[in-house]
Amino acid sequence: MIPARRPPLGPQLESLLLEAGGRLRASRAAAALTGAGLSVESGIPPFRADVGLWDRYDPLEYGTLEAFERDPARVWMMLRELSVALRGARPNSGHEALAQLESVGILSCVVTQNIDGLHQEAGSRRVVELHGSWRTMTCTRCRRSIGSSKVPLTDLPPRCACSGVLKPDVTLFGEIIPAHVIDAAWQAVRSCDCLLVVGTSAEVSPASSLPQAARDAGACVIEINIDCTALDDAVVDLRLQGPAGVILPRLVEAVGAPREN
Repeated sequence: MIPARRPPLGPQLESLLLEAGGRLRASRAAAALTGAGLSVESGIPPFRADVGLWDRYDPLEYGTLEAFERDPARVWMMLRELSVALRGARPNSGHEALAQLESVGILSCVVTQNIDGLHQEAGSRRVVELHGSWRTMTCTRCRRSIGSSKVPLTDLPPRCACSGVLKPDVTLFGEIIPAHVIDAAWQAVRSCDCLLVVGTSAEVSPASSLPQAARDAGACVIEINIDCTALDDAVVDLRLQGPAGVILPRLVEAVGAPREN
């Protein structure tokens, strides 16, 4: 449950929250685009930033499909470290707030760059995973799909019963995002009238182009981020600066009572 009372965030941010809440309340079909900044609050390390995984693991050596095919055991060293964080993570109040906005009929879809499945665990039902999901792995030999929680990572690389190497169902550099996933993401942002951009740097394609596409289609774009991003004022209508786990629950409160369908 979201607490009824919260400490004030300052008059300017409180005013922006009220305006953003009004925009969402008036929308017919809102959507959200989320990135690593949301999951960082659940203890999942980012790939970028000064303390990100790419600061310690060269993405050209550990993050490409070619690197995986060349030396899967080496790539799995990085993946195992990521797995520890993913397996222990739980949805935070930001994930829960987005699920609540969906449950009251305001948010129609979440498009996420995250692979952790925390949106679904929080209760979101329509989630487009641009970069795949860690929840399952596929054997590179027999194509069998296995739940990641059932795969021990003591010996690397993990293998299927057929001895084939297991690969998590995430999109590595050099892999093509499935067409149906791209189509679903574009459909979500082009058909929404309000887009929440949460915890993403807006630097990685194709996600980086989605806010502009929503704006071009006439949507109001509301950015929620702890840091400044590459999105400029020509794209963003309202900026709510702060942790998503703090801002999003307050935004739910600002929306007010659920509308009647």
